[in-house]
Amino acid sequence: MSPDGAPPVLRLIDVGWRVGGATILEQVTLDVHEGEFLAFIGPNGAGKTSLFNLVSGLNPTTAGRILLDGADITGLPPHARARRGLGRTFQTSSLWPGMTVADHVRLAAQAARGGSYGLWRRARPFADAVGGTLERTGLGPRAEALAGSLSHGEKRKLELAVLLVGDPRVMLLDEPMAGVSAEEVPALTELIRSLHRDEGRTVLMVEHHMDLLLGLADRLAVLHHGTLLALDAPDAVMADATVQSAYLGEAL
Repeated sequence: MSPDGAPPVLRLIDVGWRVGGATILEQVTLDVHEGEFLAFIGPNGAGKTSLFNLVSGLNPTTAGRILLDGADITGLPPHARARRGLGRTFQTSSLWPGMTVADHVRLAAQAARGGSYGLWRRARPFADAVGGTLERTGLGPRAEALAGSLSHGEKRKLELAVLLVGDPRVMLLDEPMAGVSAEEVPALTELIRSLHRDEGRTVLMVEHHMDLLLGLADRLAVLHHGTLLALDAPDAVMADATVQSAYLGEAL
């Protein structure tokens, strides 16, 4: 339960993933509350992206259950989870270099709403959704630019725009600052902050920029060798002796 007594929007119960004889994740249990910003930290290979793959349905769990709004989504494919309000971005960009910014968002809007692309493209709600999303992410002036011409920071904004046009309640952001220049990080950080703070979206984020996470997250979850080592407020996690021991000499 959240502090106000509301049930968690997302619940992981003893979630695990085995590939062959290797255990990638084991008995990960946690609740994510409506409107919370939960950040995942840990060294490469700790299981952060693997956990996002299980939650989003990209890979099947081999143990445990995943609940969204109290409903068991463990066996649902990614598109079914997306239509229930669960959205995801990835470490590696999958944008089409030869397609315009606006057409990326149009295609995502059509996928989220279903129906004929040509019919939706002419509909006023469709146009409003696309235009509003481009403006919301600061990409309005770049609407007709090809994705391949964008800076790394603009590409990350476009990935967020593709996600946002589907109006997700729960967003999984996997290293959104990867490849982004130092000059572009503040604007991208503020966009993510506003999606959480101003729009009340629930955010789960994997990121290696600790200074950034400490200013964004309500709680930190520490993954270590596929298990959940700690889950608490950022200050408490950073002061935890077990976390310090596990990462002595390692960068989070």
